[in-house]
Amino acid sequence: MSSDIIFKVQDSLKTKISDFNYKNWFKNLEWNYEGPDNVTISVPSKFVRDWLSDNYVELIKFEFFRLTEKEHTILFKVERKMNRTMDLFKQSEATQSESKDTEKRLLPKIKKQTAEPSSNLIKHMGFNPRYQFDSYVVGNSNQLVHAACRAVATQPAKSYNPLFIYGGVGLGKTHLLNAIGLQVLKNFGNWRIIYVTGERFTNEVISAIRYGKTFEFRQKYRDNCDMLLIDDIQFIAGKERTMEEFFHTFNALYEARKQIILTSDKLPKEIPNLEERLKSRFSWGLMADIQRPDFETRIAILRKKAEEDNIHIPDDVCEYIAANVKDNVRDLEGSLIRISAFASLAKLPVTLDLTKEVLRKIITETKPVLCVENIQSKVAEFYNLKISDLKSKRRHRNLAVPRHIAMYLCKTYLASSFPELGSKFGGKDHTTVMHAVSKIRNCLTNDVTIKTDVEELEKILGI
Repeated sequence: MSSDIIFKVQDSLKTKISDFNYKNWFKNLEWNYEGPDNVTISVPSKFVRDWLSDNYVELIKFEFFRLTEKEHTILFKVERKMNRTMDLFKQSEATQSESKDTEKRLLPKIKKQTAEPSSNLIKHMGFNPRYQFDSYVVGNSNQLVHAACRAVATQPAKSYNPLFIYGGVGLGKTHLLNAIGLQVLKNFGNWRIIYVTGERFTNEVISAIRYGKTFEFRQKYRDNCDMLLIDDIQFIAGKERTMEEFFHTFNALYEARKQIILTSDKLPKEIPNLEERLKSRFSWGLMADIQRPDFETRIAILRKKAEEDNIHIPDDVCEYIAANVKDNVRDLEGSLIRISAFASLAKLPVTLDLTKEVLRKIITETKPVLCVENIQSKVAEFYNLKISDLKSKRRHRNLAVPRHIAMYLCKTYLASSFPELGSKFGGKDHTTVMHAVSKIRNCLTNDVTIKTDVEELEKILGI
């Protein structure tokens, strides 16, 4: 099974890396599992190890995560005996630096720059210097999209083009978009990067039409751009001329193998009034979603923010905020800033009582409304799943048990018939729901784990 995964990763890499680079960097490497989630790749020299670590390790990690949904540790082990089998690396150690320069020349525009980009350049391009990968907190809700963004920033225009990031308000889409741009600007300074919002792109189209500068507009976005990042692309929906211009801009960049990265609050197919041809093109690459952060991730975000702003936050205060402010990262950080500001002005220490008073109008500790949708939402959150997982036809135990528990809770505490519940769980047959409810009832007497989970969920639902 382990070797099958390695073969699949290697096959996937072949589609994302040029034939030249794959042949010279990957063809004769030896891959082995050294543990359940540890992969060792034997390489012929330190030079190869360093090059792979700098340029491909994030892409390799992402491919393993995409196939297994587990984070893998990638280790490169130098095996000198492999030198005889490698075509590219027959040189001595003394000539390896020359080889490195040659390889870089063979990668068009992928040239590392030595100087950090100036703050004026970053500001001019519209980037927020605080939004970098190092300041982004990774958890279960955003592992996939973070790995994809890292891969694109490491190998722009080679991995996942276009990259379409979607998720609710305040979950970190803009942060990731900035992080990609800043990383590429830092590593590949000769890349021409354009970073705009969907609203600004629309306004530029309107201005170009009004003042007869459509040629200059098209030249900017199609001829003088190596990477296009657009935040909130859903804004162009319903604006016919803007969609027309973007359609041709997308085609020009894609055919020229330039990197396109877009963010939206919805999947392409769910954006109203967006042309079908754009929906189709947005799905050509990778679509990665950011979900609402789980409790542990919310705790980590608060601690990261407190550390950055030099705010002392006791553990009970941190847990209280994380338990009650769940919708998005923006509200989470805003609550912390509000508490800190109030405590500073009133010259009071940050305590749990003070926190409850300051957030009294923001946090409404009301009993949740009991309905099928609410039960599905709470069960999905409890097991770190999506609601769509509970409605899917997949029968893996990690999905089946939460699905059965959700059906049991709905049938036990709601006046819903078996056919009604079947329809709300993805069109299941009523006998499927009957079987699930019966199974969980039996488990409550002989399965301690399921009994504990059900009782915990009942508390969360206020039952």
